[in-house]
Amino acid sequence: MQNNKLTFIDLFAGCGGLTEGFLQTNKYEAIAHVDWDIPMVKTLRNRLVQKWNHTTEDAFKRVIHFDTQKSDELINGNWSDTSRNLYAKSNHTDIVNKGLNSIVDSEIDLVIGGPPCQAYSLAGRAQDKDSMKNDYRNFLFESFIDILNEYKPKIFVFENVTGMLSAKPGNIPVKDRIYSAFSEAGYDVLPPEQMKKAVFSSYDFEVPQKRNRVIIIGINKEWNKKNFITLNTFYSAIHNKKSPKRKTVRDSIDNLDKFYPIDGIKINNKISHSSRKRVSDMNHSPRYHNERDIKIFSDWINTKMNNATTTEKQNFYTVNTGKISSLVKYRNLDWNKPSNTIVAHLYKDGLLFIHPDSKQSRTITVREAALLQSFPPDFDFIGSMGANYKMIGNAVPPSMAKSIADGISEIFNR
Repeated sequence: MQNNKLTFIDLFAGCGGLTEGFLQTNKYEAIAHVDWDIPMVKTLRNRLVQKWNHTTEDAFKRVIHFDTQKSDELINGNWSDTSRNLYAKSNHTDIVNKGLNSIVDSEIDLVIGGPPCQAYSLAGRAQDKDSMKNDYRNFLFESFIDILNEYKPKIFVFENVTGMLSAKPGNIPVKDRIYSAFSEAGYDVLPPEQMKKAVFSSYDFEVPQKRNRVIIIGINKEWNKKNFITLNTFYSAIHNKKSPKRKTVRDSIDNLDKFYPIDGIKINNKISHSSRKRVSDMNHSPRYHNERDIKIFSDWINTKMNNATTTEKQNFYTVNTGKISSLVKYRNLDWNKPSNTIVAHLYKDGLLFIHPDSKQSRTITVREAALLQSFPPDFDFIGSMGANYKMIGNAVPPSMAKSIADGISEIFNR
């Protein structure tokens, strides 16, 4: 461990929301990050180089593009197939041949991460005819446990959606499965009936967004025989990091360049909005919207449809589109409130994230979504617009992650 910093491995790292928060404390050293989504891997590698003083070579090595489900190969190497990952044409034969073990050469203090949440989310279950009971993602925590068994960190931080607390794949509650699996792996975690204590809101940690998440902390039983730290000690430390400051949409995105509808939309170029000055931020450019939607966005805000009844909102949709839906299709952000939860679905459309300025008549940009998720303004996302929206929606808000990291490090320092 360098400079007495706590070391960690980030699993299912995505574009690095958890990593960003932990590194911002200056109390941690990231040993490795693992993800299978190429735009996310490239984004995190870029961030390590641009912000956290890694060389390009070191970032390429530490952000491992691999399927975490194949935990034995991930740990030990001897990868059976490199044709679909970023090492196929690289000279990193040490990673291919030895896996994580080629990087991890000292004890690991923490393993952090959050497996994909779609199988646990209420929205995901509602859209799947089997309520996602047969979705492999229900059991990705088992890969997380494989890493715990190999490196035996002192504690772990496992993040997920609150829907995890009610999910029952195979009619067995996920929280029961997780409790049993982590206990068998040698870790103390909250029992199922107490896991609601592990629910935190990002809004309490200076994130301009109401986003509830389950933060499961596990303590290595063997390590704790000499330390006598209770789970409540860790959770209390995180609770103590809550901030009285409440950030709003206005606090986060009001100072950004504005984009207004163009008279005579450039259909072929897929451009519907432009700024009145040159915008240098590659992540701050609006989606293309057709003339009908531009009018709908403006009318929705000007008639204060956010405050209407569900029936009125459904009628608005029917009158303006000629279609019928049982769902509410539109919603605008409110300048003086936190954002609704930034979701991965943004990569499909942003109709539930209409910019609060009716004159702009558009949905939010990648940069605006990132700021509402508390990513720093200089955090660049590498990928298509759709991929960027998706990785932001799947990320842990860095400001929330920083508070968690700060609370944990204080307990270690005691």
